[in-house]
Amino acid sequence: MRDRTRYLYLAVIAAVLLGILVGFVWPDVGQALKPLGTGFVALIKMVIGPIIFCTIVLGIGSVRQAAQVGKVGGLALGYFIVMSTVALVIGLVVGNVIHPGEGLQLTDAAREQATAEAAKGVESDTVDFLLGIIPETVVSSLTEGSVLQALFVALLTGFALQAMGAKGAPILRGVEHLQRLVFRILAMIMWAAPVGAFGAIAAVVGATGIEALKSLAIIMIAFYVTCVLFVGVVLGAILWLVARINLWSLLRYLGREFLLILSTSSSETALPRLIAKMEHLGVSKTVAGITVPTGYSFNLDGTAIYLTMATLFIATATGSPLEFGEQVALLLFMMIASKGAAGVTGAGLATLAGGLQAHRPELVDGVGLIVGIDRFMSEARALTNFAGNAVATVLVGTWTGGFDRERADQVLAGRAPFDEATLLDDDADTGDDDPRDDHAKQMTPA
Repeated sequence: MRDRTRYLYLAVIAAVLLGILVGFVWPDVGQALKPLGTGFVALIKMVIGPIIFCTIVLGIGSVRQAAQVGKVGGLALGYFIVMSTVALVIGLVVGNVIHPGEGLQLTDAAREQATAEAAKGVESDTVDFLLGIIPETVVSSLTEGSVLQALFVALLTGFALQAMGAKGAPILRGVEHLQRLVFRILAMIMWAAPVGAFGAIAAVVGATGIEALKSLAIIMIAFYVTCVLFVGVVLGAILWLVARINLWSLLRYLGREFLLILSTSSSETALPRLIAKMEHLGVSKTVAGITVPTGYSFNLDGTAIYLTMATLFIATATGSPLEFGEQVALLLFMMIASKGAAGVTGAGLATLAGGLQAHRPELVDGVGLIVGIDRFMSEARALTNFAGNAVATVLVGTWTGGFDRERADQVLAGRAPFDEATLLDDDADTGDDDPRDDHAKQMTPA
């Protein structure tokens, strides 16, 4: 099975290259292939809600002490706030040093595109955001496509099963079987990845062309370099200091997920696999189940860097540079407004336009300058967000005693390969014991 899945991802690489070729040579054909990429992403999103629900219910319902769950969530949110701030500062420093955007001219067509994006990026309302976490029904939380709604209902269900004690064990066992079913469906969907990657890449290359890349290469390259430095230096150092895990070994372990994100420009396509792979790496179900979905809404390091550099780029290009105080106030607003936008292609651009509309309306037209390359920058955003969430999951697991470092060493060394067929480790789930006993052990500090 490992050989078959290896062929699958070789096919994804070939599909990406073919998509680029089609997009350049036959732009109209490339744009017409967009539904292939859209359909594949939709298939992945179809199973995200049930996977989050099953993973969190099993993780929380199997832990005897509710305080442990609260500790995981509190540490995760605290870490997310700190790292988003660090990413914001790095973006500010780089943007103020290179002064991107000098010498560009704004066309009428670019102004029209900017107006359209500003209409999408509405102002953030904290009350609406919080009320939006509550679904209309328990079942709708799994069908609406909202990560936060699925997370909310799963938390309630997990705590309820925890309170039921031994009577909740049969329900937990049933959720385990449901999880196996959903992951098997996901494994089947993954065989459509080459088709989805081909359509997505062909469409974006066909719509953008090479001219837009040439004229905006400076900001794009600077953004990619900044993201690489953030992941390699900041996240790499923290991961080694806290967990003694080599960053590049972890990223190599997640190589197939990065390829998926690169070909679809959406980090959400890799969310279910990240949960499964973190558990396989030695992170407890509770930590992986809470940290990964929460991180997809609150740990947006790549988006924070993007909003920072794009804002400074637009301000410089339109001849209206921002004072440092204005930069900080505007970008803090955008960082808050962007929560929950991970995985939604184009959401970063809409947040950028909406933030400028609310604080500096005269800069909104400048968004049109960046529309042409936003899809390529969204790939770097998604990759950085994904890497940040992978690192965060290991760190939170280490801090809460929910990370098996010996297991991680075996996995990263290739001695315990990930099961691509089921995406699950079934070794510990063959008996008829209370599933609480299996998973509670994972939360016990070594």
